[in-house]
Amino acid sequence: MLPIFFLTNCGSDDNINNCNFLFNVGVNATLNLNLPEYSQLLFTSNSVYVPNQGNAGIYVTNVGNDNYRAWDAADPNHAPSSCSLLQIDGANVTCGCADQNEYSLFTGQSLGDQLQCGLKEYRVTLSGANLVISN
Repeated sequence: MLPIFFLTNCGSDDNINNCNFLFNVGVNATLNLNLPEYSQLLFTSNSVYVPNQGNAGIYVTNVGNDNYRAWDAADPNHAPSSCSLLQIDGANVTCGCADQNEYSLFTGQSLGDQLQCGLKEYRVTLSGANLVISN
């Protein structure tokens, strides 16, 4: 009996993985929903920006039914720059660069043009009146 060899394509992909623009920085924030600056998170679709976390701050969004999502505020499809900070626009965020990449704060996925990378997400745990955001 002859051994059968399966050949696979081991060639490299010509596409560069651009999802490596953001750094893996430590995130550890606690938001007290009883405080006025975070009380808007008690309502579905509302978001807050938390500076000094992640690559460019984080956005935290109430997605309904006591569920929250947290995203890095830096555009994952751009190298860090002054225009790559995402600006909130309702339930979406948009980068200030010429291409104006737009993302949903509910899903983290790009809107409009299909982009290679979605938003970088962080873990959110509800503990009493506190949201604990970490990675």
